[in-house]
Amino acid sequence: MQYQISGRQIDIGDALQTHVRDDLGSVVQKYAERPTSAQVIFSKSAHEYVCEATVHLSTGLTAQAKAHATEIYAAFDACSAKMEKQLRRYKRRLKDHHKERAQPVELSGASSYILASDSDSEENEPESLQPIIVAEMETNIPSLSVGEAVMQMELAGAPVLVFRNEGKKGLNVVYRRDDGNIGWIDP
Repeated sequence: MQYQISGRQIDIGDALQTHVRDDLGSVVQKYAERPTSAQVIFSKSAHEYVCEATVHLSTGLTAQAKAHATEIYAAFDACSAKMEKQLRRYKRRLKDHHKERAQPVELSGASSYILASDSDSEENEPESLQPIIVAEMETNIPSLSVGEAVMQMELAGAPVLVFRNEGKKGLNVVYRRDDGNIGWIDP
């Protein structure tokens, strides 16, 4: 597995990098058969250290975790514990479905846009009805079953996931509702 361990405006020592490789490697090997890469980023927010970890699995799914603590090792340990919990749930769900994905997830390319928000839109009338595009990026749309899409959304900690439904070959959306349940849009 490839590791990318970095710090945002803080120095990461060799001892911390070794700790991250050993601990995260054992967690990922325990619950995921073929992890491909892991990215761990440390940063400082006021008096707390922040650790963000992303693990890419060979099936195309991605697990993400984030934790805060007053010490950098404690921040990583909390992040690692969250990652372990997510991967344990992922493995349990795979066993519950009684199948494992033999082929990697098929990805389709798409454009992703970030639109500027109008904080004073109620007071002033906008000059045009066209939104201002702040950023334009390439993104991938995975081809998943509905259950896998819900699992991917929860692993990524995302509020919404757009995916291509394997059964119907159409674009679908799963999202977390305000009441805590999961919604599924099948046009």
